[in-house]
Amino acid sequence: MELVNLFIRSAFIDNMIFAFFFGMCSYLAVSKTVKTAVGLGAAVIFVLTVTIPVNYLLENYVLKEGALSWMGEEFADVDLSFLSFIMFIAVIASIVQLVEMIVEKFSPALYGALGIFLPLIAVNCAIMGGALFMQEKQFPTIGHATIYGLGSGVGWFIAVVLIAAIREKIRYSHVPAPLKGVGMAFILTGLMGLAFLGFMGFEL
Repeated sequence: MELVNLFIRSAFIDNMIFAFFFGMCSYLAVSKTVKTAVGLGAAVIFVLTVTIPVNYLLENYVLKEGALSWMGEEFADVDLSFLSFIMFIAVIASIVQLVEMIVEKFSPALYGALGIFLPLIAVNCAIMGGALFMQEKQFPTIGHATIYGLGSGVGWFIAVVLIAAIREKIRYSHVPAPLKGVGMAFILTGLMGLAFLGFMGFEL
């Protein structure tokens, strides 16, 4: 039940887009069609689900103060937490490179549609934000960290697919010229953010 609550909170209540506005650049750029939104959303789910538990292990067994005590008493006072940012980014970049190679191999059309935004997942603040929130929340087990990563990815996926579906529909509507494109996307994002506030009482 605790893990279910964690998943619901990370996906809906603490949604990366609607609660923290993380990953807005990719969110706005690839949400013009549902196909590209689904592709990038799935990639973000994979990257978050893999990188957060890996960074959890890195944080708890290498970086934070006393994490190296398993190597012996002489390492008990070593504190490498100042390396957290660069190490987290290195893990994220490695996983994103793997995702990029997989997408290029198995779906060249999607790879072409996503373009520059696929490698830019490495600098997507939603991915780095997930790692930093993991560090702040100090989860008791790697299972909690993994569920948090999966929930955060699913939340980002839901947000980008929903906005893409709406933007595809309103393309055929009479939208005032000044609001076309990004302007309407921001308005829709604000309304969807208000709607997601309704999930705040949804924990089990």
